[in-house]
Amino acid sequence: MDGRVLAGRLSAQQGQALVMGMLLAGVAIVVFVRYFAAGQVVAAKARQLHALDAAAYSGALTQARALNMLAYINRAQVGHQVAMAHLVTLGSWASLGGHEARQVSAGNPPSYLIAMMFGPQHGAAYQAARKAAGFELMANASGELGQAYAAHDNTVREVLAAVQGDVVDGLPHVRWAAMQAVLRANYPDASTDDFDLVIDHDNWPGYVQAYSGQQLRPFVQGVAQLYGFLSPRDYTASNPWMVDTSCPHLRHELRRRGNTELDAAGRWHSIDTQSYHALRSNKWIGCYYREYTMGWGWIPSATSQAMSDPYVDNPPADFSAQDFWRWVKEATNWDILSGSDNPLANSKAAASRQRWQGGGLPTYFDIASAGKALSFGVTLKHSGPQGLIMSTRSAAETFFDRPLSRLDGRVEHANLFHPYWQARLAADDSNGPNARGRQ
Repeated sequence: MDGRVLAGRLSAQQGQALVMGMLLAGVAIVVFVRYFAAGQVVAAKARQLHALDAAAYSGALTQARALNMLAYINRAQVGHQVAMAHLVTLGSWASLGGHEARQVSAGNPPSYLIAMMFGPQHGAAYQAARKAAGFELMANASGELGQAYAAHDNTVREVLAAVQGDVVDGLPHVRWAAMQAVLRANYPDASTDDFDLVIDHDNWPGYVQAYSGQQLRPFVQGVAQLYGFLSPRDYTASNPWMVDTSCPHLRHELRRRGNTELDAAGRWHSIDTQSYHALRSNKWIGCYYREYTMGWGWIPSATSQAMSDPYVDNPPADFSAQDFWRWVKEATNWDILSGSDNPLANSKAAASRQRWQGGGLPTYFDIASAGKALSFGVTLKHSGPQGLIMSTRSAAETFFDRPLSRLDGRVEHANLFHPYWQARLAADDSNGPNARGRQ
């Protein structure tokens, strides 16, 4: 082959590498564009997932705050009940002091007799009651103590009960608003209509329920027992001298009685009395105790409330026209020999009672069934790059967890009396037990 033929063939092959290069460049551009588009989709998907996780967590956090608020309200309800118990006790003490001031001033019985029979400390305490003159006015329903009691009752029944109801009824709306606010913060340029947010599953309906005040009673009583001021105020002092040979084991007695308690309807009342019981005897009934009232006070908190201690309505102002023992035998069924109460003082307390107004223990909310977290799942559909509609799912839950173990070592189930509710993301089980994780 000569040189001219070879040169012609080489000249014909020039430019073929350029075509191949252009084809490869085009393929590379297509791959790069597709890679860039895929990267945009992945980035948008990750952004949407992070936004939905934040929204779901915010919804669970809203639930935790609502449940903790209910716990604080329940504790406030108990605190108000303890305050009301203290107020009725102060009322009966004030009434006791005011009436005792009148008795010591009238010398019925005289303070020197109390000191002689039971010791100088008892005589001095009785004499000091003079300083309580007029205290019984504080126990009036229109007095400061009665008004404070009414204010607590109003707070319990009108304010706290209304707030609890609003929290329970409004939780779904508040949770939804919180999630929408988080999505708007993550997509500031998007409108609300751009988000197709759906709650897939939600166990809030029926998670909490209202309970009657009677079921709150044991808890309130347990807390009240922590306060010595509300404990029974029973004390008996006995004179050491033998009084009558027909009953040599019996002595003159000074009886202080008092207690603060909830009645069957969950309403507070308090009674305080003190009487000198002089041991006497006659040929008709033998030995018996003649009661001399020293002080009395009873504060009920409802019109229908009755005294549990023995008493009668409209007791005599004095016994100048009839013997004490004969009146007791004819008008009462009191045991004036072996009894341990102050029935005549109780009767005067009932006659001078000041009825405060209270509605009893309030309804409250608590967990319907323990051991189950408050959870929900959400799905978000949002337009992405190149007109794609991307769908992501997430789930979150609100759970009860004590920060420290109980001192008694017992396990505490979820409840609405301790504000230990927290929030976290959770596995998504909206499509059944095999669906796990977020998409």
